[in-house]
Amino acid sequence: MASDRFDAEAAVLDTYGDAARRDLDLCCPATNDPKLLGAVPAEVLERDYGCGDPTKHVRAGETVLDLGSGAGKAVFLVSQIVGPKGRAIGVDMNAEMLALARRNAPAFARNVGYDNVSFKKGRIQDLKLDLERLDRELAERPVRSAEELARLEGRVAELRDRAPLIDDESVDVVISDCVLNLVRPDDKRKLFAEIHRVLKRGGRAIMSDIVSDEDVPLHLQRNPELWTGCISGAMREDDFLAAFEEAGMYGIAVVERTADPWRTVQGIEFRSVTVIAYKGKEGACLDRKQAVVYRGPFREVTDDDGHVLRRGARVAVCEKTFGIYSKAPYREHFDLVEPRIPVPIEAVRPFPCGVGTLIRDPRETKGEGYLATTEAGPICKPGSGCC
Repeated sequence: MASDRFDAEAAVLDTYGDAARRDLDLCCPATNDPKLLGAVPAEVLERDYGCGDPTKHVRAGETVLDLGSGAGKAVFLVSQIVGPKGRAIGVDMNAEMLALARRNAPAFARNVGYDNVSFKKGRIQDLKLDLERLDRELAERPVRSAEELARLEGRVAELRDRAPLIDDESVDVVISDCVLNLVRPDDKRKLFAEIHRVLKRGGRAIMSDIVSDEDVPLHLQRNPELWTGCISGAMREDDFLAAFEEAGMYGIAVVERTADPWRTVQGIEFRSVTVIAYKGKEGACLDRKQAVVYRGPFREVTDDDGHVLRRGARVAVCEKTFGIYSKAPYREHFDLVEPRIPVPIEAVRPFPCGVGTLIRDPRETKGEGYLATTEAGPICKPGSGCC
């Protein structure tokens, strides 16, 4: 039954603490690579709660942070993908889940032949605060008065600043599997800001979560059973994507979306999606006479920075945008046009990003005095059989 007073975080801690001790049915099942699952201890697999598989979008050698790592399954899967040159880090605030993951880590390391995993205690919406360090300090100096509480608050601020749990721009990839919906609505903006903070420039977030097709009404948000069942805290699908954009991410795309809802509650559909979003559009916009040609299939698109790209048009972009389009997820959609003669640093000027469509005259990239005449070249590559 719904309650007028409800602490979502306490409900999540209680339920997932119980889940660390016995198998509970929390959230929808997901499929993982069976080759990777073979190295994961059975106790971990028995406490598997998720709705997708962000791990399959991770690459060798990367440092990966798993938010809400629970029993550690995703961390153990990532460990095998990134290999001994990569790192897999799990963060969870539930002490019982952390204990379960940590006691299985040595057996997992023996199975794969190396140890590149670690588990940290923290809240995923506050990745600066090391909760285990705070626990130790509270055990040594319990808070017994308002004055001591004020000192504690100062100490917490100091810990966040001087000894963050996860450093700024320290990980290549942030993943999560069905845990963002467990964060209170008031903390959602901070959560996405933290994801952006810890990612390196050029890094990416890969998030599998439950989203809704309508706003979740207040009486469902206050239902403890639906909170821990990935329902009450679900964001509306378009708001989920907008949260990445608001945090400063770009290239945001849904790479997996279940056609049929996992659950329907009072007419509201809840389904699993996996989203990939990138970090790296910060910085000055400088003009080096570069252009991009959008290949289609749409007649016209607008990117996250306001560039309007018409199919087939030679659109002027800044150096930063040119670099972004040269990588995933954009590269296959664009032809990149570099100036024939590089622009010297002293001649570089600011570029007016976000004003719509700016067409780059071909003579800007070829040079005003370019009058070359060449013989016809082959249309097809030799031996391709196309002619």
